Amino acid sequence: MEAETLAMAQEMEFSMWALFARATLIVKLVMVMLVIASFWAWAIIIQKLINYRKARAEAEVFDRRFWSGEPLDELFEEIGADPAGQSERVFAAGMMEWRRSHRNDGGLIAGATARIDRSMDVAIAKEAEDLQSGLSVLATVGSTAPFVGLFGTVWGIMNAFIEIAEQQNTNLAVVAPGIAEALLATGLGLLAAIPAVIFYNKLSADSDRIVASYEAFADEFATILSRQLDS
Repeated sequence: MEAETLAMAQEMEFSMWALFARATLIVKLVMVMLVIASFWAWAIIIQKLINYRKARAEAEVFDRRFWSGEPLDELFEEIGADPAGQSERVFAAGMMEWRRSHRNDGGLIAGATARIDRSMDVAIAKEAEDLQSGLSVLATVGSTAPFVGLFGTVWGIMNAFIEIAEQQNTNLAVVAPGIAEALLATGLGLLAAIPAVIFYNKLSADSDRIVASYEAFADEFATILSRQLDS
């Protein structure tokens, strides 16, 4: 009996593909879902890392131009009303409202400071929404993937026990394949969830820092305009 069991175990293939191929339909669907979720999460992670790097680089370049002493009106004419950079769009929103707040005789309409602040706050909110788009997917994958994988494991183990009962055989060669197939679902769930959670935390912190830099710039810009209003 031991020799027969050993021969059966040696003939059994335990590669990832073989485990997937032997799994039941429900477990296969769970595995496919987890693989898709993992690829989706990695696509978002890579995209966000690239976008955040570009946003920081653009903010540094614009910051140097802003504090170079170049007149604000000339800088606004250069970048235009709809610039490509995030920091430039915050600046453009403030400058556009600044220009709209002037009457034909050159005087300022009352409440200009408050309107400029609101315009820049709206621009910052739009940039924050763009920066944080997709992070909810990482949070969802990180929180649900282990449970989806666990569901696949429970289903697979249940079918393994059913097969044991039908064959009236508890040999390792009979038990091991079903258990291995079931545990593969949990492994895929963790494989999808762990990077999603790690990068969700990192990208959320990066996004908050970038948005905070926009808010700090808006406050400094508003202070400059306020001085001009007072003078």
